[in-house]
Amino acid sequence: MTERPLLETRHLAISFGGVTAASGINISIYGNRRLAIIGPNGAGKTTFLNLCTGYLKPHSGQIFFDGKDVTRVEPRLLVRRGVARAFQIPQLFTEHTVMENMLLAGAAASRRMSPFLPMTRIPERKDVQHILEMVKCEHLSDRPVAELPEGQRKLVDIALALALKPKLLFMDEPTSGVASSEKFEVLEIIAGALDMAGVTSVFVEHDMGIVERFADEVAVWNRGEVLFRGSPQDVLAHPDVMRDVIGEDA
Repeated sequence: MTERPLLETRHLAISFGGVTAASGINISIYGNRRLAIIGPNGAGKTTFLNLCTGYLKPHSGQIFFDGKDVTRVEPRLLVRRGVARAFQIPQLFTEHTVMENMLLAGAAASRRMSPFLPMTRIPERKDVQHILEMVKCEHLSDRPVAELPEGQRKLVDIALALALKPKLLFMDEPTSGVASSEKFEVLEIIAGALDMAGVTSVFVEHDMGIVERFADEVAVWNRGEVLFRGSPQDVLAHPDVMRDVIGEDA
């Protein structure tokens, strides 16, 4: 029996002022894998994430999630269906503590948000505490987000996404802004948490060391098209990728 894609795009296209950001993209994303998207600046990588998460609507083409057409579904409704998004800059309430951020996400996921229910009584507290343990941030529960360094903010942002109970998580440069000495540790924690939660992931990344270590598959974008797709070893060794993306001669 052929495995059904978790997410599939068919002839996905969009342009901005004559610049083509997606040119008939056909791609299938399968469950329980990590797909890295690489390519030069302006290749259409983030546009693809915005299309798949509902922040942009394509000019033509379709997006299917779990076998259903979600091309015109709004972001908040896509979240309820199981598609989550982590942005390049963590989307957190910096004036609140880590636990308060998590409880808000947990309450939103269960649709229990109410001005009459104190945060201390939100029943998802045990669940979100477990998620913080998964991303090694349980000791930060009572810390205001504003006090955290970028690496820990990234981990908390992923924890918020996991609190929404997604099947598929899109991440835009998950190590952006993180100190070079911490990048691999942060991705190790994120990858471990996603594996524990059984969440499929797609991430845009410019650090080829991160891609080689953490991706199961790599797709190369350029001018709104998917040029190559395959294992990290095969894709990163391709002469065109080495020249145009990595910036090295083959």
